[in-house]
Amino acid sequence: MLGRRDFVKLAASAGALPLLSSTTLAQLTPNPASIRPPSPAERDAMARLAHGFMDRYGVPALSFAIGYAGTVVHEDAFGVADIERNEAVTPRHLFRIASVSKMITSVTIFRLIEAGRLKLTDRVFGPGALLGTEYGPPPYSAGIDQITLEHLLTHTAGGWSNDNRDPMFTHTRMDHAGLITWTLANRPLDLLPGQRYAYSNFGYCVLGRVIEKLTGQSYAEHVRSEVLARCGVTDMTIARDTREQRQDGEVVYYGQGENPYGMNVPRMDSHGGWIATPADLVQFLMHVDGYTKPVNILRLRTIEIMTTAPADSPNYAKGFCVNKSDNWWHNGSLPGTSTIAVRTHGGFCWAAFTNTRRRSSDMDGELDKLNWSMARQVAEWRVA
Repeated sequence: MLGRRDFVKLAASAGALPLLSSTTLAQLTPNPASIRPPSPAERDAMARLAHGFMDRYGVPALSFAIGYAGTVVHEDAFGVADIERNEAVTPRHLFRIASVSKMITSVTIFRLIEAGRLKLTDRVFGPGALLGTEYGPPPYSAGIDQITLEHLLTHTAGGWSNDNRDPMFTHTRMDHAGLITWTLANRPLDLLPGQRYAYSNFGYCVLGRVIEKLTGQSYAEHVRSEVLARCGVTDMTIARDTREQRQDGEVVYYGQGENPYGMNVPRMDSHGGWIATPADLVQFLMHVDGYTKPVNILRLRTIEIMTTAPADSPNYAKGFCVNKSDNWWHNGSLPGTSTIAVRTHGGFCWAAFTNTRRRSSDMDGELDKLNWSMARQVAEWRVA
């Protein structure tokens, strides 16, 4: 479930709360206060770029949205949501967002931290830990009872990485409880927690169960009511498995040598299971972006901790990829899906989703570049 940026091999810090630099995040005011939508000519220029990308990678449908200062200033969609029915895609069509879901899970965890119900240093497994012995009692293999909440958020738990043994793509008939129990019993960690970054879908699956244990609600129910609804997002839900089980308004997914309907997608809920429109993700990002407008659903200090990466693993914070330019993002990739959502240092938030992917290509990276290129078609937007 990775795009090219998730494959960066990084060293990671231990699980203590990250120390922040003396130059801390200031509450940002959008400058300018607002921007105009693109003109018809600028929209046409964006469309030409989008169609060039789609032709290059065999993309049936591409949908994107751009937001600024609390407003979705532009959205558009190109191509067909369903080839067989020749159904044109619209900005209201829903797409699987894959690992972009991790941003949503992280924000949910940090809301629980703000409420005093969690700490980053809380242990996850074992007697007295967040999940206790719900997924099996000790003895565990070395290090499992030392995994903390922060290790899961930063992909530094020490194992269960997104390689050809990724637990989330095995034993597809098991539910969450069965898969976690099996993994703890049968998959020792590769390293002790805190020694190295290794991107883990399974770690974010476990975070979903932490949310459920603390709240007494299903992961999706809690996220919808306590996070998404506060961002004005009401139509997001967890995807289903088969083409026949698609939600109303959901696109059809097309594989390029792989089956987009051969996974247990509901089990991916907290690491890659949501479906959304690009505008949904833009609204979500604008409510956690550190800008004064709209009012954020997290405190400024919380946002700073959430988006600050350890010094020795500078490209991934806690559910957000980050860089030295103060851009935050996450991309996602599944059979039939390539996605990205970005918060830029200049105050823009945007997202783009497709209903296919091409493995062994730079499609994920090019989708990222496409959004920047489309936004730059409006010169006065000041897209750095």
